[in-house]
Amino acid sequence: MSVPHWAFDFERARHETPGADGVIHFNNAGASLVPECVLETVIEHLRLEARMGGYEAANARAAELEAVYSSAAKLINARPDEIALVEHATRAWDSAFYAVPLGPGDRILTSVVEYAANFVAFLQVSKRTGALVDVVSSDDTGAIDVSALRDSIDDRVKLIALTHVPTNGGLVNPAAEVGRVAREAGILYLLDACQSVGQMPIDVETIGCDMLSATGRKFLRGPRGTGFLYVRRSALEKLEPLMIDHHAAEWTSPGEYRLRPDARRFETWESNVACRLGLGVAIDYAMSWGIADIRDRVYGLADRLRARLSEIPGVAVRDLGAERCGIVTFTKDGEDAAAVRDRLAAHGINVTVSDVLSTRLDMEARRLENIVRASVHYYNTDDEIDRFCQVLEEES
Repeated sequence: MSVPHWAFDFERARHETPGADGVIHFNNAGASLVPECVLETVIEHLRLEARMGGYEAANARAAELEAVYSSAAKLINARPDEIALVEHATRAWDSAFYAVPLGPGDRILTSVVEYAANFVAFLQVSKRTGALVDVVSSDDTGAIDVSALRDSIDDRVKLIALTHVPTNGGLVNPAAEVGRVAREAGILYLLDACQSVGQMPIDVETIGCDMLSATGRKFLRGPRGTGFLYVRRSALEKLEPLMIDHHAAEWTSPGEYRLRPDARRFETWESNVACRLGLGVAIDYAMSWGIADIRDRVYGLADRLRARLSEIPGVAVRDLGAERCGIVTFTKDGEDAAAVRDRLAAHGINVTVSDVLSTRLDMEARRLENIVRASVHYYNTDDEIDRFCQVLEEES
């Protein structure tokens, strides 16, 4: 049974978060405040490299590095050999997407809330290969319309690519329902989970995705410059990475190479060892709290924030979805989103701005140029929400 919102030990969480008392951090969908254990892990390994050398330090921590694969796999109910450790979610997503074989007339199905980084990649591959990008309509809640998705399937569809949680709001797309459609049709399914991993339970067997990209810096509370890619074992042989090195493939003869048989074919040899170790600690730390309990705490705080914002004259909450997560977006009459962000920052409150360039299709459909994005995490408090709204209510 999940811990109720009010029973979560947020005092311990704040005690273990060095930055918690210095700032009201409502930018967790950008990059969370790291816990002490992650900070110390990264610093300690850098010190070890300084004392004994980078290669030698990595060798000394070989077992801990290998354990990161097991931790990431456990987090999403995968196998360690289905995990590649990479620098960030975009690197993970690009590695998977550009490995999908596409040709003239092949179709990519995606959603209205796709992130700009993904969509420009669709467009580039479309120009290069002649593949088609088809956007599936949204349902009445703003989520991808699963019935419309099913009706869009034909033998030319080679990939379904879905953002689980968009950058510009609290919407949670029905990833598992999309997965059922993909499995029924035998179509590769790529899930961008950079805003959902660490915030809510993710089970790749339940979801049914073939590939999943995740970052460390957001709700997992890991270091920047970390992420991972999941590739289902049965999908591996259908995917050849766009770029490889001698870590991803073995040079078997002067004219031949052989790709690794696991997901690490999507890695390169060089990496930030200190940050990878920090990512592993961040994953283990999140799981020690219980991901379902984290979800309940985050969702509860976000619901309270939405309710308080709705009471402020001139403020409009802009979130969509039947299920809404820890990302809360809004506009304030007479004040530009960037001005709101800057005014809050002057009071030690961190938020960010999402604009039309990040999710063009959705924002244009809703006639929004920009919105303020406030994203909470389990170490945030009700008192911080009250302070946030108090500052927001003040005249600009």
